[in-house]
Amino acid sequence: MNVLKLIRFPNLLIIALAQILIRYGLYVPFNATPALSDLQFALLVVATLAITAAGYVINDIYDQEIDRINKPNSRIIGNKISEKKAHTLFMVLNVIGVGIGFYLANSIQRPVFVGFFILISILLYLYASSFKRIIVVGNLLIALLVAMSLLIVPIFDLLPAITWQNQVVQTRTFLLILDFAIFAFGINWIREIVKDLVDIDGDKKGGINTLPIAIGRNRTLKIILVLTFLLLCGIVYYMYEYLYSQQYLMLYFLLFIVGPLLYLFIKTFDAKSKKRYRLMASLLKIIMLTGICAMILFRYFY
Repeated sequence: MNVLKLIRFPNLLIIALAQILIRYGLYVPFNATPALSDLQFALLVVATLAITAAGYVINDIYDQEIDRINKPNSRIIGNKISEKKAHTLFMVLNVIGVGIGFYLANSIQRPVFVGFFILISILLYLYASSFKRIIVVGNLLIALLVAMSLLIVPIFDLLPAITWQNQVVQTRTFLLILDFAIFAFGINWIREIVKDLVDIDGDKKGGINTLPIAIGRNRTLKIILVLTFLLLCGIVYYMYEYLYSQQYLMLYFLLFIVGPLLYLFIKTFDAKSKKRYRLMASLLKIIMLTGICAMILFRYFY
């Protein structure tokens, strides 16, 4: 149970769900041709989750002092799991992820693709050890890596199967997945900034220069307002441009994505407590989940 908490098992489930829905929800409407078998795709999911879990472990290893302040009652490393065991788990997870990535890259005759897993593993380590201490950089990096967890599917499963006969279909499917990846990037960038508001006390003592520490809570909230507004505008434009004739998709987006984002936007104006910041972070996570679940509807209504 402690290991599951350490690797953020619920977050891993969301990533797995997103990848599964990409393959079995978005490929069907466009008759996209996959390059991986069902078993190979399952291995791709396992590899992604292993690398991501390793990132959570190494982050907690470096955040021990900070976690003593921000979450003293739920700290795992140094309390329920030793640092040595955590390092071992980090190495094992990386070996599993990169090893499977190596096999898959060679199975689709794209050996260079293993570099994606190696790069992601390195970036997660650098984030935990140094990048998260640089203002804005850490937030952007995590948001980018979340987007990459979605894009890794078409990179391994669509691009190698492109032929001159299906290139239009494959490209169209890839671009749709890219839209979801951009959405995931935006949601998680905002969420990372909100989480910095929650963790400001521990981050300050840990020497991490986040936006709330550098410019203050009020200015950070204004940035969150701007980013949320831009994301809302982007989603509404996407709905008008691509979903206007799809009533069920339009209704879903309005009720479960635009509505909650608008509620978040309004609530940000008077957000002054950690309780409110935590609520905002949780709401953004729910919006991320509802956005991912929209892929199910594309199979039936697009």
